Amino acid sequence: MAPGVILLAATPIGDAADAPPRLRHALAEADVVAAEDTRRLRALAARLGVHVGGRLVSYQEHNEARRAPELVRAAQEGSRVLVVSDAGMPSVSDPGYRLVSAAAEAGVRVSVAPGPSAVLTALALSGLATDRFCFEGFLPRKTGDRSRALRALIDEPRTMVFFEAPHRLAETLGAMASAFGEDRAAAVCRELTKTYEEVRREPLGDLAAWAADGVRGEITVVVAGASPVEPTVEDHVARVLELTESGSRLKDAAATVAGETGLSKRDLYEAALTARADS
Repeated sequence: MAPGVILLAATPIGDAADAPPRLRHALAEADVVAAEDTRRLRALAARLGVHVGGRLVSYQEHNEARRAPELVRAAQEGSRVLVVSDAGMPSVSDPGYRLVSAAAEAGVRVSVAPGPSAVLTALALSGLATDRFCFEGFLPRKTGDRSRALRALIDEPRTMVFFEAPHRLAETLGAMASAFGEDRAAAVCRELTKTYEEVRREPLGDLAAWAADGVRGEITVVVAGASPVEPTVEDHVARVLELTESGSRLKDAAATVAGETGLSKRDLYEAALTARADS
């Protein structure tokens, strides 16, 4: 680990055996180790058989803004600064992005020791499309805010990945079923890489009913994206007529809307003629 650098290092999301060798080396070599939970970091180091020789400091949600300048300054002075979260990659739904922004602004080198990720692990296990996806993290806790957040995602075509606390899972799955439809495909991934790992792949309505009895452990929810809506001529005739009212010839207006939607120019033209005659 080179001096004068901030290294973001992924930690195991469950099984300590998943820790990459580079994490072990970084823990032993760092001058400063910024951990989301210092007690959990010491426990992990003990399981890995590594002695943390550097100064161990807390770096979590409540002190992130204050601690980030200190860590940047330490790197500027030549220290090797290691940043770890409780599980997975720092800055992905965990403290870290403010530090990276501050380091970039100060011209301090930032590097990454990649490793375990609950987001990618759940996505791979979900059985849902992986070519395009988005990570939404934790939904708002308040019912109204959560409903608004889900409504904004109704037409999202990409597979969506969420984190959720076990005691809120049933309520969240119910809200998702209401927003996206009970038949929308989804997966609940529980205790990933741990002894009692479980993946349930069912429609949202069935998952909500299952979770009503209570679920334990760390949870990642993966939800299929919205199916594309095929355009119809009936839906776009009004657009053709709107263009003609603005001065376009009917044939030209039909051609414009055909280019926008992929629909047949002839079908749009004939439907617009019929609509104009009926009116």
